[in-house]
Amino acid sequence: MRRILFKSKIHRATVTQADLDYEGSVTIDRDLLKAADILPFEKVAVWNVTRGTRLETYALEGESGSGVICINGAAAHLNQPGDLVILATFAEVEEAEAAHWKPTVVFVDGKNRAVPGVTEEIPGPARRIA
Repeated sequence: MRRILFKSKIHRATVTQADLDYEGSVTIDRDLLKAADILPFEKVAVWNVTRGTRLETYALEGESGSGVICINGAAAHLNQPGDLVILATFAEVEEAEAAHWKPTVVFVDGKNRAVPGVTEEIPGPARRIA
């Protein structure tokens, strides 16, 4: 049996742009893509913390160090600059691999820079977000 598991995420990033006229996708700072192990053109879930919307699209590589999180195309109707989003990916893995699975979690600051040393996700009400 194969299972679909949470692979990686960029947690509570700030949307910097929303471009309705682009074909689709989400443009993400290259440094964040690398930190979260997300490849260009990889399927990405966008969960908007501010508005409560959810959608799927694919990642495009943005300029390194720019902090860009640009929601493109029709998804721009559901995400606006200043919104907080979670960008997540999933992977299909074999049962044996699932038993030892550990996702990559990237927490960011208000400028969409990875916060060093914070890589563990604490479940449920135990987590306090500053």
